[in-house]
Amino acid sequence: MASKPQFKRVLLKISGEVLMGNREYGIDPDTTARMAGEIKDVADMGVQVCVAIGGGNIFRGVAGAANGMDRVTADYIGMLAIIMNALALQSALEKIGVHCRVQSAIPVDAVCEPFIRRRALRHVEKGRVVIFAAGIGNPYFTSDTAGALRASELNCDALMKGTKVNGIFTDDPQKNPDAKHIAELTHMDILQKNLKVMDPAAVSIARDNHVPIVVFNIREHHNFKRVVCGEGQYTIVRSPKAAAA
Repeated sequence: MASKPQFKRVLLKISGEVLMGNREYGIDPDTTARMAGEIKDVADMGVQVCVAIGGGNIFRGVAGAANGMDRVTADYIGMLAIIMNALALQSALEKIGVHCRVQSAIPVDAVCEPFIRRRALRHVEKGRVVIFAAGIGNPYFTSDTAGALRASELNCDALMKGTKVNGIFTDDPQKNPDAKHIAELTHMDILQKNLKVMDPAAVSIARDNHVPIVVFNIREHHNFKRVVCGEGQYTIVRSPKAAAA
């Protein structure tokens, strides 16, 4: 008997690098198609899915600023990169029959909707996947912060942080084979220990709005579905009351 999902509505946060596959930059069509399939698997279980994506596979604002570009300008270029990724993922989802919408925090009316909370809620309630693009529409904020903000605004049961490792460890497991997996933490643990899971602003937003963060390996095939069903290895970050329940 198939496992049942543990959440009714989730926001999947992935970096732009996830769409690169084995490339050095850009969007890999095969990897993007696989990601679309992962999302479809979860949506087909009746889970309402939102997606927030980064743009680092095309352009990263901080890197642009480090190379001498004005930081605000660099961040806006990064937001445009996120829109490109969102449109690529939308196309991949539509090819496999998933109804979806892209909502942008900056106006790009020719290619996607503006972000309107009530409209986004209506979409997810109808079973459509909503992809949030352009971060929060302001410089100096990361796509992680955008993911935490949108998850809070849409009353998501969890913010699913897709990474390249199976959760949070005592050290970098790719460098230290003796690093120990941590099954559960609180938001304050992340902030106080300065763990590099998400930026502090994103963790604070999730904490203040009681949104659990589930950290898992998105590169492992079909892992999104497993983790949504409470299976496999992952780390859950939640408030002390929820952790004690």
